[in-house]
Amino acid sequence: MAKARDNAITRRPLRRVQPMIAVVAAALAFAGCAALAQTRPEEPVKLQIIGGLAGITQYTKIEQPFWQSEINALSKGRITATIRPLDAGSLRNQEMLQLLRLGVVSFGTAQLSAVAGDEPELSAVDLPLLNPDVATLRRTVAAFREHLRSLLRERYEIELLGIYAYPAQVLFCTRSFKGLDDLAGRKVRTSSVGQSELMASMGAVPVILPFAEIVAALRDGVVDCAITGTLSGYEIGLPRVAVAVHALALNWGVSIFGANATYFDGLPADARDTIRQGVGQLEQRIWSQAEADTQRGLACNAGTEICSGKPGRPMTVVPALPADATRRRLLAEVVLPRWFERCGEDCVVAWNTYLKPLHAIEPRTP
Repeated sequence: MAKARDNAITRRPLRRVQPMIAVVAAALAFAGCAALAQTRPEEPVKLQIIGGLAGITQYTKIEQPFWQSEINALSKGRITATIRPLDAGSLRNQEMLQLLRLGVVSFGTAQLSAVAGDEPELSAVDLPLLNPDVATLRRTVAAFREHLRSLLRERYEIELLGIYAYPAQVLFCTRSFKGLDDLAGRKVRTSSVGQSELMASMGAVPVILPFAEIVAALRDGVVDCAITGTLSGYEIGLPRVAVAVHALALNWGVSIFGANATYFDGLPADARDTIRQGVGQLEQRIWSQAEADTQRGLACNAGTEICSGKPGRPMTVVPALPADATRRRLLAEVVLPRWFERCGEDCVVAWNTYLKPLHAIEPRTP
């Protein structure tokens, strides 16, 4: 296993060189975050955190309270933290790996779909259609976690502390549809290259848009459909602009939470232990919430459950088809081959070593 890991993780040039002006601007915006940890053992530890997406359950009810108050109690007053959401201010999701690597951000969240442009191998655990349910996603992440930890340390000098999941990413449309085979010609909001490739294979026209622009894009006809979380879609108001939602999980919006390795290693040992313990508990809560919110989101959108916020018109819930045989065919014929083309031999080795034994899917070559 160690040999396979060494083969799978190689040092190589970054896939995308960030313009220096962007790095400087980010550094100015987050001045103070980048200072290397020089905390003496007896001094208080003050952290600055970049969390998940603003305005949804994971951030408002779990992440924000944890960092604003719970970490202080867990550390018996030793650690205090401030947190801001990933999609606030001058941050670009796509640059989080670089900002963490450079130390501009000391602790931060990176959405794998957003940073896969730099590192396609990171999207391995959340490839479209790979994980039809939370149980499968848990097994996938467990099989890949240590490899992911090594990859982030060796290529980006990031200490992996947690892996988070959002509720299932599903398809919302402004016109009725029967399933993935009924999307030909429709413009679909996607959030990753993998989603775009899958939609294109269905005859749809993929349009990559940020999460914050989904409602306006559907309302104004920029797109006809959008892929996003079941509950987060409800929370941002999709029942006001969409009429149908698919129950099939396409992705899970998996994110990593990590720290600049130099900063983290410079913290006192007891603070590091407390942060690891706390983030481990935080991760468990987020996963439990994602599982519960997947079904609750569908119920909220369908109007079969009383949910917070202003009620919208009930949506039609399209059953979770295609069958598993079709899902596996799309993985073998579309998702995995296209991913290998973008990522190269590293991903072939990683898939064969860590995930093929679990999923038993053999990609088909042209």
